[in-house]
Amino acid sequence: MAEQKRLFLLDAYALIFRGYYALIKNPRINSKGMDTSAIMGFMNSLFDVIKREKPDHLAVCFDKGGSAERTELFPEYKANRSETPDAIRIAVPYIQDILNAMHIPVVVKEGWEADDIIGTLAKQAEKEDYKVFMVTPDKDFGQLVSENIFMYRPARMGNGIEIWGIPEIQKRFGVERPEQVIDYLGMMGDASDNIPGLPGVGDKTAKKFLEEFGSMEGLLANTDKLKGKMKEKVEANGELGLLSKKLATISLDVDVTFDAKDYEMCEPDNEKVQTIFEELEFRRLKDQFIKIFSGEIEEPKKDTEGAPIPKGQPKEAGGGQFSLFGGDPSEAAGTLKDHNSRKTIADTAHVYQSIAPGMAMKLFVQNLMKQTSVCFDTETTGLNPLTAELVGIAFSWESTKGFYIPFPEDKNEAQVLIEELRPFFESEDIEKIGQNLKYDIKVLRKYNVTVKGKFFDTMLAHYLINPDMRHNMDVLSETYLNYTPVSITDLIGKKGKNQLSMRDVPLEKQTEYAVEDADITLQLAEHFKPELKEANTEDLFNDIEIPLLHVLADMELEGINLDKEFLNSLSDDLNTDITNLTAKIYEAAGEEFNIGSPKQLGEILFDKMKLVDKPKKTKTGQYSTAEDVLSYLAKDHEIIQNVLDYRGLSKLKSTYVDALPLQVEESTGRVHTDYMQTVAATGRLSSNNPNLQNIPIRTERGRQVRKAFVPRDENYTLLAADYSQIELRIIAALSEETTMIEAFKNGEDIHASTAARVFNVPLEEVTREQRSNAKTVNFGIIYGVSAFGLSNQTDLSRSEAKELIETYYKTYPKLRNYMGEQVDFARDNGYVQTVLGRRRYLKNINGSNAIVRGAAERNAVNAPIQGSAADIIKLAMINIHKKLAEENYQSKMLLQVHDELVFDVYNPEMDKLKAMVKAEMENAYTLSVPLDVELGVGTNWLEAH
Repeated sequence: MAEQKRLFLLDAYALIFRGYYALIKNPRINSKGMDTSAIMGFMNSLFDVIKREKPDHLAVCFDKGGSAERTELFPEYKANRSETPDAIRIAVPYIQDILNAMHIPVVVKEGWEADDIIGTLAKQAEKEDYKVFMVTPDKDFGQLVSENIFMYRPARMGNGIEIWGIPEIQKRFGVERPEQVIDYLGMMGDASDNIPGLPGVGDKTAKKFLEEFGSMEGLLANTDKLKGKMKEKVEANGELGLLSKKLATISLDVDVTFDAKDYEMCEPDNEKVQTIFEELEFRRLKDQFIKIFSGEIEEPKKDTEGAPIPKGQPKEAGGGQFSLFGGDPSEAAGTLKDHNSRKTIADTAHVYQSIAPGMAMKLFVQNLMKQTSVCFDTETTGLNPLTAELVGIAFSWESTKGFYIPFPEDKNEAQVLIEELRPFFESEDIEKIGQNLKYDIKVLRKYNVTVKGKFFDTMLAHYLINPDMRHNMDVLSETYLNYTPVSITDLIGKKGKNQLSMRDVPLEKQTEYAVEDADITLQLAEHFKPELKEANTEDLFNDIEIPLLHVLADMELEGINLDKEFLNSLSDDLNTDITNLTAKIYEAAGEEFNIGSPKQLGEILFDKMKLVDKPKKTKTGQYSTAEDVLSYLAKDHEIIQNVLDYRGLSKLKSTYVDALPLQVEESTGRVHTDYMQTVAATGRLSSNNPNLQNIPIRTERGRQVRKAFVPRDENYTLLAADYSQIELRIIAALSEETTMIEAFKNGEDIHASTAARVFNVPLEEVTREQRSNAKTVNFGIIYGVSAFGLSNQTDLSRSEAKELIETYYKTYPKLRNYMGEQVDFARDNGYVQTVLGRRRYLKNINGSNAIVRGAAERNAVNAPIQGSAADIIKLAMINIHKKLAEENYQSKMLLQVHDELVFDVYNPEMDKLKAMVKAEMENAYTLSVPLDVELGVGTNWLEAH
């Protein structure tokens, strides 16, 4: 019996957009300044299909001109789509050139979408006994699935491919038959295509209706069985529902014909493809292309029973090479695994072993102590380092090789193992490599181990190399090593992730998982070391980020004391405030409604009360009640100010007042925030679990939250040390603006000084309003404030704001020149940098989109200022931490909130500590402008601040 042939139909634009946005935080820009992310993303998807599946037949389908039929039915169809990014528009001709050079059919038909073309071809091919795979992430294709037509959802961000046949469609959409997906989409609507659907019907309701009535028509014929508002909505919108179903239906009668001969995979024009790849600077893709079409055949894989894998099934890519045009494809199939599986350690020639206690352990430690640089990775029972216990530690010092030390559950036995490893961890001569070493340091501190020596943290290294990209191991491994590591869900499944611990994983799998992480981290370190050097950020890495890692670990382990009783009292007060505001809002609105519902709020403000002639709407057609929209209207309408106050108090209550007591760690009785070094691209630290940097300070109730943070006991007092106007001092120094520098040197109030010059009045005659306006401009200039923005933030008209900004620049001409120079430097180099050489890359600085380019230009000015302030306080923290240790202070550094440090001060040390902290902060870095630090003390954080 002849084997059933397979056809793969690729949804071009879905894969192009998907590839482009997958790389949005780490765009691929070649030496000509061209963003090649969309091309690379699509080619990765295409090559992945070819490598995995070795298809018999393949074609790529493109949209052209949108769907004339659907637009005629509903002019608003896809009207909410934003403009196609330049990078994608540029990409399409290149992609089509590559496909033509590869002799892969490009199928396109004016006035039709790729969905319709794929649907038509899939049904034609099915009749010719083909098994068809529609390669797309788009759920709409579920309606086409049959016994021989499948959705093939490509791998993405570490998740494997998914094949959706009839059972998967039934499960995903809650239908009996795939064609009911049309009814599902018609009922729900589709925001991405602007298909309206039935108002109030979401995923659960649509599934319920389909189970009960079978179709849209069935639902509309039985509305008497519905109740309340849902009945009213469905009956009133029946025509809209039927229209939505038509819009969601994929056409099967496009004027295209499946031609088996034309769609058959054949030998590409190797030279032409390689020439295009060279032009685009796709070295890795070129190598991949050569390997795929080289004629080399990999060894046949076996399934779990040892039998050859049958052709005709989706396969997981193996580690070898395979030619589409040499040998018997059935002998070269990859390992058949679950469709959601990933490339595992078994696919590569890695040598990993676990070490047993006793002599093997002694020999291992002897070998370990001979090394000069070792990567290690702890495996624990949980993600909280304060409570997590060691399950094992992996080590690697040679690529593709590694060792795993499993730890017993008994704490005494575990401590015996730790003592054997202590010489390694406390050795000053062995470099320690890791990914997010701060976590490992904190875990080991529980076992009374202080990790010493030179450190190399791959997460921190990559943060300096590419601050705008994500830095987790999956992303780094896939990006730099072209390898997808085993995930925890691979080991224990998605459900087990929350129920099982690493202790439940068999030792062999533990070893594989843990050592692979250490091995990958070691390889990443080897990759990143020369890149740090090339970017001139080695000193920043070794002198700032790595020492700071130890400082933050100590601060996080220390935590801060919290007055839970005060927060309970504050919660009651907030309830009263919120109740009073609710009553005022209902009275003004003339009815009760859900204030927290943007939809209901918009209808009240703009339909019923008609506060604005032409209110702004969201992409889904709702009235916008976003913060910026309401803030603009608040000064003219009391109800809107009350709504903003209501939102602010509700958020304060839920985010801090009610949440903070729940975040007190039982084992310490304190709150322990996590400081993230690798989140903000400017170099600033961010605080998480809980976020202690965003507690509102401008409102009375917000300030009161700080009262809850208190010293450890009556022998301690809180000290807050705050840099005064550090960003203005930095911009004055960097721009060499003489007038501003002199004002700071003379100890003048910089905002009053600026007001005196801008408004041309004596310093002593500056009014409060003039000073306030000057302050807004002073800080706004750093962020590129416009006349419109300044007008919104002050009582000035737009023309007055424009005049004030122009006068400001005339007063400080060197400042304006500096800003222009920064933008020019960014245009020429693609980045700007801080006083310590921290780089901020600006990929859109030469872009064609004026709005996006403008944002990059503002970042070119702001990033060096904000980043330099971040670098300076980091230096101060490192120096203060060193002094606290060297001079055996009992006082502790607890918190960093941007320009402020908070200390728990042992009372007898107060005078000495205040002098030391002020000196270290003010002398952390020398500028032409003096740094000034204000100190405050108190029995709580608010009092100290």
